[in-house]
Amino acid sequence: MTPENLKIDFEKVDGLVPAIIQDVESNKVLMLGYMNQEALDQTMQTKKVTFYSRTKNRLWTKGETSGNFLHVKALTVDCDMDTILIKADPAGPVCHTGQDTCFGEENESKTYFIDQLRAIIKDRKQNPTAGSYTSDLFAKGINKVAQKVGEEAVEIVIESKDDNKELFLGEAADLLFHFLVLLEAKEYELDQVMDVLIQRHADS
Repeated sequence: MTPENLKIDFEKVDGLVPAIIQDVESNKVLMLGYMNQEALDQTMQTKKVTFYSRTKNRLWTKGETSGNFLHVKALTVDCDMDTILIKADPAGPVCHTGQDTCFGEENESKTYFIDQLRAIIKDRKQNPTAGSYTSDLFAKGINKVAQKVGEEAVEIVIESKDDNKELFLGEAADLLFHFLVLLEAKEYELDQVMDVLIQRHADS
């Protein structure tokens, strides 16, 4: 998306709009800054988040002194066209204090990637791709998909009895992946499973 296609109403807020920066993998809000048209143009051109500093009255690229740049992965605008949301890949801690975010939160979780993986699995089912393991698995039917989940479950049980971290995590990844494939094959969403867990937690 190019700056001219964003149709941001800079005049509505005296030439500056807030820009919310969100981690593309964890979905964690990292910081808030402000942009004018020039800052947005430079951000789009360099793919590194650039703000307009209200205290220094100039453009500044996040990470220009620390090297902890915010690499732009996606950019969108809210419904009122006066706030920007940028999904970025941070090269290091975002806050000047050295913390992961400007809100004092840790930014280590990568569980949001599961949603990206779910989208890929759904696409492999709806749009089969030659040479794709996932598409081939769907083509073999529900019995084969369920069988793979069972096999991976047995393998992780076996690996859990040993102390090989690499093998255990590998089997854990295999089990999680095939479980997501099974959910898609059954046309259930992971959110429905989460609803069950949430309800159980509420009832406990």
